[in-house]
Amino acid sequence: MNELDGLDARLAGRVQQLLLPKSPPVCDWSCIGVRNIMADGLGGDFFDFLPTVDDCQAVMIGDVTGHGISASVVMSLLYGYIHAVVESICSPLAVAKRVNTFLKSFTARSECYDHLFSATLFFGIVEPKSLEMHYFNAGHPAPLVHRNGRLIPLEATAPPVGYFDIPESSVKSFQFRQNDRWLLYSDGITETEDAGGMLFGKERLERLLLSHDGDHLEFLDQLLGATREFSGGASPRDDCTAIAIDFHRGPQGKLP
Repeated sequence: MNELDGLDARLAGRVQQLLLPKSPPVCDWSCIGVRNIMADGLGGDFFDFLPTVDDCQAVMIGDVTGHGISASVVMSLLYGYIHAVVESICSPLAVAKRVNTFLKSFTARSECYDHLFSATLFFGIVEPKSLEMHYFNAGHPAPLVHRNGRLIPLEATAPPVGYFDIPESSVKSFQFRQNDRWLLYSDGITETEDAGGMLFGKERLERLLLSHDGDHLEFLDQLLGATREFSGGASPRDDCTAIAIDFHRGPQGKLP
């Protein structure tokens, strides 16, 4: 990489960080924490917490195909497009279909770069009073809900956006409860490698989630610390994002 390329990469990384939220929203129904580390300072992971037009809360996390500047460019396009869509609609299915059409329009223009215009995407809309969520999971690692000593995965409901049509059945519902801990993460967490090429893996992640009894921020610090120790302190090869959400009340301050 020459000096100009290095400057371009650093500038792209700074612009990308400006897009992502500096801190999660303050809610009276949950506590939200985020940790995000980009490989090489920029990459394809994205996330956000968006208020919807009907006073609900959208939560999203995604991962664009590829790494480096190309992934960051596509991520920026997709991130801005989702923001524009959510300003006017609050239907997870409509969001999924609009995003899918948006990315497929790029693949239709190019045979050389079609593989770059795809992404995994989890998008959920939580109703704060009832704590009910409607969501779709387009090929993203299944978010995990820790409830009373067991884990509930929110498995993929559709293929990654940008490839195929989104079926009507892609949207599912989930009812959160008081004291649930909800973990969303990108595959950079579970695919962290040690010196011998072994992966950190989903089982280690699940054991940490089940065993931790501190608050959401302490959990995120422990999780990122565990991956860093596992890799021997090496720089991550892939973007790493983790979001922890603790639910602490139900409708109008009452326990669900």
